[in-house]
Amino acid sequence: MSGLSAVSLTRTTQLDLRERAIAAARRRLLDGTELPTTLAPWVDASWRRCVARGMSPGTPVSFDLVTATRMRAVRERAQRLTAAAEPVIAGLRRTMQSTGYFAILTDRDGVVVAVDGPIDRTDRHADLIARVGVDLSEECVGTTAIGTALAECRPVWLHRGEHFFDDTAVYSCAGAPIHDGLGRLAGMLDLTGIMAAERPALRHLVASAARAIETRAVLAQPHAIALAIDWPDLAMDGHPRGWLVADGEGCITGLSREACDMLGLPPAPGDAVIHGAHLADVFAMKWQRLFDLAGRRGATELPLWSGLMVRAEVYPHGGARKTSLPEDVSCRPLKALEVDLIRRTVRELRGNVKAAAERLGISRATIYRKLGTRPPEDAL
Repeated sequence: MSGLSAVSLTRTTQLDLRERAIAAARRRLLDGTELPTTLAPWVDASWRRCVARGMSPGTPVSFDLVTATRMRAVRERAQRLTAAAEPVIAGLRRTMQSTGYFAILTDRDGVVVAVDGPIDRTDRHADLIARVGVDLSEECVGTTAIGTALAECRPVWLHRGEHFFDDTAVYSCAGAPIHDGLGRLAGMLDLTGIMAAERPALRHLVASAARAIETRAVLAQPHAIALAIDWPDLAMDGHPRGWLVADGEGCITGLSREACDMLGLPPAPGDAVIHGAHLADVFAMKWQRLFDLAGRRGATELPLWSGLMVRAEVYPHGGARKTSLPEDVSCRPLKALEVDLIRRTVRELRGNVKAAAERLGISRATIYRKLGTRPPEDAL
């Protein structure tokens, strides 16, 4: 037997054993006995949630579309998500071109907002799920990469029988959650194949793509400077671990979930249009110095109030202020002064738009309009 044939046989045996282990786990699930540890932890947790909801694997799955009214709200809320994701998903075509897998983007509730890739519309299994507006949440279609990634908030891989319902056992899929430019869960990206070969490496690919989408979402936030941060001696040039952006007054206007974790900052509250934190709250130094670093080649190590150090590259954006000296307000347009007052009030109240509106005597809608942002329903 040639070496290649031996490898193929070993691979086939491994897949057969895996499918048998999944089938055994399903039987134990239906018998009400404890599940074996051969299941991935996210599959185990999702199966248990499905059983707790009273679901049965043999029940037909309908793959329903949401109502037109709900879909309008979903589209509005997901505009920034789809804008940030579109070029990233387009870039996946070349990587996956010979696999038969395609991409599905959903909002934070599992409703499809975009699809892309080699979708065979003559295949009923593909056509059912690759539709904008179909609800692929765990509550509707059981265990899939979509519902599981959103529930567990981590990248996942599921192959055929690991899906809860018999109707979804034809799919193999990888999924990863996506966070918005303020660190909040916004949706997820799914890569799906139908009766396809198992490709667990797609879990890494989809996680990398989700991270790229998050970076684009952060950099889409209004800002004067952007910081790409990583831990010293762990950084890889060109691959920062986290991103944050700030306006000319040092107010943090956006940051990735990775940056939230690194800096010990929570995601922005639900009704915030900016994050609410200030550079001075994070960096144990004069925050104005960050503007002096903007545009310089190479990275600089910066101290945090936590006592840790980060490695940061600082990039300028149009209109960045290089010093903390106040501008001559007498020559500034009234509109600019008005926006500055609103932004400063929102920041002082830690991103609480309702409180800022009450203090200024205007509506929350006016604040969103003046700052060029969307209401809190907007996930990205």
